[in-house]
Amino acid sequence: MKPAAYPNLHLFQDWDRLDKKSIVERQMLLLRNLLLGSVIPFSNYYSHRIRRNDVYSLRSLEDMNVLPFTRKRDLEDVRQFVLQPTQAQLARRPSTIIKALTRGPSATKAKLAHEYRPVLMTSTTGRSAQPVPFVYSAHDLDILSLAGARMMRVCETQQSWRHMNLFPYAPHLAFWQAHHAGIGFDAFMLSTGGGKAIGTDKNLQMIDKVQPDALIGMPTFIYHVLHQAVSEGRSWTNVKRLVLGGEKVPPGMRRKLLEMLRILGSDACSVMATYGLTEAKMAWPECPGADGRGGTGYHLSPDLALVEVIDPETDLVVEDGCPGEIVVTPLQARGTVVIRYRTGDIIDGGLTYEPCPYCGRTCPRLVGSISRVSNQKRLHIDKIKGTLVDFNQMEVMLDDLSGLDAWQIELRKENDDPLARDEVHVYAAPASDMSEGDLTMLIGKRFREITEFTPNGIHITTMEDMRSRLGVGEVLKEEKVVDLRKKNDG
Repeated sequence: MKPAAYPNLHLFQDWDRLDKKSIVERQMLLLRNLLLGSVIPFSNYYSHRIRRNDVYSLRSLEDMNVLPFTRKRDLEDVRQFVLQPTQAQLARRPSTIIKALTRGPSATKAKLAHEYRPVLMTSTTGRSAQPVPFVYSAHDLDILSLAGARMMRVCETQQSWRHMNLFPYAPHLAFWQAHHAGIGFDAFMLSTGGGKAIGTDKNLQMIDKVQPDALIGMPTFIYHVLHQAVSEGRSWTNVKRLVLGGEKVPPGMRRKLLEMLRILGSDACSVMATYGLTEAKMAWPECPGADGRGGTGYHLSPDLALVEVIDPETDLVVEDGCPGEIVVTPLQARGTVVIRYRTGDIIDGGLTYEPCPYCGRTCPRLVGSISRVSNQKRLHIDKIKGTLVDFNQMEVMLDDLSGLDAWQIELRKENDDPLARDEVHVYAAPASDMSEGDLTMLIGKRFREITEFTPNGIHITTMEDMRSRLGVGEVLKEEKVVDLRKKNDG
C-alpha cells in the first residue's frame, strides 16, 4: 500500500475507489496513530487537551466528538501547534529503537529529521486578521507533492502537457501546492509568480511563447489575463484546462472564462475549481465533468485528511448530503498540526461518498457552493437596519451578470460618520457590448431582486480603473468586497 515514491506515508492504494465503511475504518486507524504517536507526545497545545483513553475509543465518525475543535482564535500562539519532539523523547520511542537496530543510528537520525524538522513555511493570507504561519517538514512536502499529483490525475491532465502556475509567488498554500503538483506528477510546470512578480504583460508574453495546455491560478487574475489577451487579439489555441484556487468560482465566472477562451481559439477547455486551506496544508480538486464546466464536487484524499461537515449551531456531524461547516483534520501531517479545525466555510451540498457521476470515483466529495461565514456582514441601511446581509450571494449575483466585466463592492459610512447609516457602493466595468446606462439599471434591478435594497451608488468605470481597485497583479487576493467602515461597527 506504500508506493516507492512515498515510503514514509501510509496510503490507501485504492484511495479513490473505496466504500464509506472501509474509508472510515482506515481513517480512524490513521487518526489514532497520529494522535498517539505524534500529537499527544509532541504538541504543546494538544498534549493537555486530548486524553489517551478517548483516542482508543475512536472507531467511527460519531466518536469524533471526544476530540476538541480548533478555531482560528486558538492559533494566536501558533508555535504551540508545532510538533517539537526532543531527542530524548524520540530516543525512548519503541519505533525509534527498532529503526536504530535495523537501519543504524545515522539512517534513523536522518529519517526523524525528514519527518519532523521544519523546512518550509506558508501562512494564511491575513485579509481579515494577522497572517498565521504554518511550517512543513520534508515529510509534509511529500504529502503536498502526493496531493498535487492526485489533483493532476483528477483534473485529467497529462504528463506530456505544459502547465503554467500563475499564482502569486508568496508563502501561500496555492503557489506551493501548484509547484509541488508538477513535481509529484513529474510534469512540466512553469511558475511565473503571477502579476506581482513579473507583471501581467510578462505573463501574457510567456503564455504566448510556452502555449501551455493548462493555466493554474486565482480566478480573478486568470480572468484579467484572459480579458487582456482577448482585447489584444492573442491566440491561445492549446489551453485545455483552467485550474483555479484561492477564491470562489461562481457559475457566471466559469461561463465568462469559457467564452473568452473560445475567442482565444480554445474550444475544448474545462474549468475546474480547487478547495484548499493553509490549516490543511493541501488542496482538493473538481474533476472536469461531463460538460467540461466543473462543479462536480471537491474530490478528497481520505488517507491524507479527514473531513467532517457539522451543524455550526449544535457542533454535531450532519447527515451525508446536508449543508454545514467544513471541519478538517490532516491525518499524516507533521510540522504544524491542527485537529478538527473549524474552517468557517459553509458547504451547501454537504459531504457525499456516492460515486462521482462524471469520473466514477468513490472518494468522499464536498458538493455544492462554499461560502464564508465571515462574508456575512451586519448593515444598518434604513429598512434592513441591523440585518445580516450575505455578500457571498451578492458575489455570485454580480459574477453571473453577462454585461459586467469586473466589479467591486465598497461599504462605507454616510459622510464618513461612524454613527451614520451604512452605504453600499458598486464599482463596475461594463462589457464592450453593454452601455453604461443599461448596466446601471441591470445592477440596480438585480440588487433589488436578491437583497431587497438598492446600492447607494453604482459607479461605472473603466477596466483599467477596476484592475487598480482590485489590485490585479499586486495583491495576493483581490478584494471583491471592501469594508471601509470603522472596525468596531457592524
